[in-house]
Amino acid sequence: MRQSVFTLLTHTHTHTHTPRHSGGFLLLGSLGSEPAGAMALLRRVEPVIVLEQLGNTLFETALQLVVSDRSANASYPGLTPEDSRQKAITDFYLTYSLVVRFTPILPALLLARISDRGWRRVPVALPLGGYLLSRLALLLVVVSGLPVSVMFGGAFLFGLSGGYGAFWAGVMTVVSLGSTGKDRSKAMMMVELLYGIAGLVGSLVSGHLFLLYTSSLGHGTILLIVSILLHLLCLLLAVFLLQVKQVTGGGSGGPEEEGHLLSGSSNEAPVVEAAAGIDKVNVALLFVAAFLYDFAVGGAVSMLVAFVLKEPLSWNATQVGYGNAASCAIFLTSFLGVVAFRRCVSDVGLILIGMLSFASGIFFMSFVTATWMFYLARLLTLFALIPMPTIRSLLSQQVPSSLYGTSLTLLQITLKFAGLAYLPAFTKIYQGTLDWFPGLVFMLASLFTVLGMVPISIIGWRLPLRQRYERILGD
Repeated sequence: MRQSVFTLLTHTHTHTHTPRHSGGFLLLGSLGSEPAGAMALLRRVEPVIVLEQLGNTLFETALQLVVSDRSANASYPGLTPEDSRQKAITDFYLTYSLVVRFTPILPALLLARISDRGWRRVPVALPLGGYLLSRLALLLVVVSGLPVSVMFGGAFLFGLSGGYGAFWAGVMTVVSLGSTGKDRSKAMMMVELLYGIAGLVGSLVSGHLFLLYTSSLGHGTILLIVSILLHLLCLLLAVFLLQVKQVTGGGSGGPEEEGHLLSGSSNEAPVVEAAAGIDKVNVALLFVAAFLYDFAVGGAVSMLVAFVLKEPLSWNATQVGYGNAASCAIFLTSFLGVVAFRRCVSDVGLILIGMLSFASGIFFMSFVTATWMFYLARLLTLFALIPMPTIRSLLSQQVPSSLYGTSLTLLQITLKFAGLAYLPAFTKIYQGTLDWFPGLVFMLASLFTVLGMVPISIIGWRLPLRQRYERILGD
């Protein structure tokens, strides 16, 4: 479908270099080992991550508040005005989220194949174009007064570009190539930390920016213009400056891709490492655990969007921004948790700590009736973001590097199917319990998180057996 576009993109040779130093990986922790200067920093993946999340958090706040405003006059037979507003908000997000999650499935698979053939930057750069188009769509809705349903079209365009699944799998592939197996969970958590800090900053200012307006520009316009400019800059960095490097033997390898996406380069096929054994049982268990955890987290978080806007919380624009900032602060606490706990527990232990943290916090959220209680519940989930990057790290260690892009993309697609299950289920349960127990969905999320701990515990039992088997083979 986009063959003509991809023929313009660089197909570069994958190089294998002798390591120059040990322990380096493609993150902030290795900045000291890279050439000094702003240009060296801009060629890394971190600025792309930061700019994308800054623009994304501004957009998410704008979308949430625009949908809330447009749903204020909603009316459904047999429902109160507030319940009608809640139903309109959750129905919009149900359809929007389904489009965002399932349109990208085939494009993401195509981008994964292209990535594993050596074009590592394409799955990072192309979805950023989709981000930009969808943000422009919301700006059109705000400026022209078009119905908010126009955003379904924006979501469709975003999906055709590969969406978040392709983008994040592409980022994690770059990080996996640039880190050793020993440091990979920390490297991936560092990326999550940068993502969270950017989200924290963006969320803190987003509510205030939404309220800025002039006689010619309504609420949200300035916020969206800033978001669009950030996404445009992010896209330019990914296309023209992003460089992919591969660690070999624990060191920092040379560049796998140099220059920008539109430059000519070698037509040789990339070097593919010798096929390594794939532990199919561990891979399957990791996919099951990721599905259950994403089912729980995604279902709960998707309902929080509407939950904080209804009584008794009834948040305004500034409070929505602060609430999103509290969610992003969990990236920092989760990273600190990885740094602290990885000295004494394995990756499996890290995942279980994170799942237990989320299960307890979201269970408490079931009974939240005041803003201070919301923040207390969020405090309990301070390690909730540890599981997913650690699961990705474990997954990458079960397959050869030539399959990183495909395996990580398949994991993202599995999470999309989790969305197919939890979005309608949690939405209908939430709408049906608004009058007597709207927090029931959070209690269910806690239950599914506990279920997700079972396959992880099995992996914790299997991994030492595999390691002993590999040592015997090595001897």
